[in-house]
Amino acid sequence: MKKRSIAILVAIAVASAVGVFAQSMNPMVGGAAMYRNKDIVDNAVNSADHTTLVAAVKAAGLVPTLKSKGPFTVFAPTNEAFAKLPAGTVDSLLKPENKATLTKVLTYHVVAGTYDSKALKALIKKGDGTAELKTVSGGTLTLTAGGNDMMANRIMVKDEKGNTANVTIANVRQSNGVIHVVDSVLLPN
Repeated sequence: MKKRSIAILVAIAVASAVGVFAQSMNPMVGGAAMYRNKDIVDNAVNSADHTTLVAAVKAAGLVPTLKSKGPFTVFAPTNEAFAKLPAGTVDSLLKPENKATLTKVLTYHVVAGTYDSKALKALIKKGDGTAELKTVSGGTLTLTAGGNDMMANRIMVKDEKGNTANVTIANVRQSNGVIHVVDSVLLPN
C-alpha cells in the first residue's frame, strides 16, 4: 500500500513538473504567466501591461468573441502603446457612443487563424520582404522583418495610416490562438 501511494505521489510530481516545464516555454507577459490552456481574454486579464486593452475589449463587447474557439492572432498593444495616442483618445474611445469606432480599432488588431512568428516570417519571406494580413475588421496589416539593432529578427507591423508597431513579445500561445505583444496601437483608415 505504501509503495502504491509513493508511486502515485511520484507520478503526480512528474506530471506537475512536466506541466510547469511546458508552461515555461510560453513567455511571461506583464509579470504574469500566460497559460496555453486559457483563452486570449483569460490570459490578458492577468497581464499588468494590458489593463487598457482589457478595458477596451470589455467596453466594445468583444469578450465573447475573444473567448470563442477562434483561432485568432492578436497584435496586443500595451498600456504604454495606448499612452502614445493623443491625449484624450482612449477616454473618448471608451465612451458608449464611440463603441463602433472602438470595435473597429480593436478588431483591426485581430487576424483570423493562428500565425506564430515562424509563420509570419515565412509569409514575409514569400512576399519578398513584406506580407499582408486581412484583419477581422476588414483592414490590412503589412508585416516586415529585420532591423539594424539587436532585434534583427523583429517583426514590424504597419497599419493603413503608415504607423509602425514592433512585436516586442512573440508567440504567446493561447487555447484559441496566439498573441504578439506590440509597442504601438495600430489604426485602420
